[in-house]
Amino acid sequence: MRVPFADLKAQYLTHKNEIDSAIFNVIEDGSFIGGKYVDQFEQEFGKAYGVKNVVSCANGTDSLYIIMKMLGIGPGDEVITVSNSWISSSETITQTGAKVRFVDIDPDYFTMDETSIASSITKETKAILVVHLYGQMCNMNAIKEICDKHKLYLIEDCAQSHFSSLGNTRAGLFGIAASFSFYPGKNLGAYGDAGCIISNDDDFALKCRKYSKHGALKKHFHEIEGINSRMDGIQASILLAKLPYILDWTSKRIQVAEWYNDYLGDIPQIIIPKKRENTLHSYHLYVIKAENRTQLMSHLKALEIDTLIHYPTPLPFMEAYGYLKHQIKDFPNLATTRDHILSLPIFPEMTQDMVKFVADSIRAFYHAN
Repeated sequence: MRVPFADLKAQYLTHKNEIDSAIFNVIEDGSFIGGKYVDQFEQEFGKAYGVKNVVSCANGTDSLYIIMKMLGIGPGDEVITVSNSWISSSETITQTGAKVRFVDIDPDYFTMDETSIASSITKETKAILVVHLYGQMCNMNAIKEICDKHKLYLIEDCAQSHFSSLGNTRAGLFGIAASFSFYPGKNLGAYGDAGCIISNDDDFALKCRKYSKHGALKKHFHEIEGINSRMDGIQASILLAKLPYILDWTSKRIQVAEWYNDYLGDIPQIIIPKKRENTLHSYHLYVIKAENRTQLMSHLKALEIDTLIHYPTPLPFMEAYGYLKHQIKDFPNLATTRDHILSLPIFPEMTQDMVKFVADSIRAFYHAN
């Protein structure tokens, strides 16, 4: 049985008429950059998410950069973020001219370890950029308390946590602003790059919007210098067509994760992902800890089961951050997980038979080894 890591084509075929019609309408109207489809997506996403302001951007990376620039973060400042994430979370800090400070991960939930934050705060620290990794919420109550105590900006990277929540509060609604990516493989994905900023602060959202449009809220009237980071009409129309289904797709991802938990829970060589109490985990990824990971991946690949590692090289140990001279002892929790984390296939259209096949294949590997 072929089990892809994700199946974007299956999703497209299920909603082919709606998506094809959405794309056709943009071409028919010639509304390629900005325009009514982008405006409508911002409005509809805001309503669905329960936030006052949505500022569409070209991609999630830009949205992080714009947030920090509009907070005045720059040379001489430091921003704390987590050591295990995609590089957008850290490179955008450096792009502002600020210095990135990495902290360890929580060994159970893989998100930022809130107990490692206090020792990383200096007089130059301006913000904490949390990453709700894999669909799992960080311990936001504790982190927000730290930010309030030290008067730091709280920024949320929600690229992997669309519609995740802690208590009654969704990811992205704890801090001044949050970043979303709509890269095709995300839980809510476009067919190209796209992203947005959300904020309940009207003035701040307006600053972000202005900066993303060359510093002008009205064409040719540039109040400041900005950048060009605009969502195009085709991506907005695709996201609009998909948006009504995101909560159903999230429920299906949760069901797939529960099947995995049932089938894998008694295999001693792996640890299934833990879910933080009182949260809705949106399961962008289903990540286990596995013994003999490399051999297991090869075994599954031979059976046409796709797996990935998120991420094979933690950020502090990439060549790009060699100048920081980090050692693995600086991140003890990361040290115990980096060689064991393994992402298994998960997508809304995944069937119980597929999950059972993956689980049975893992079980067979350990029985033979």
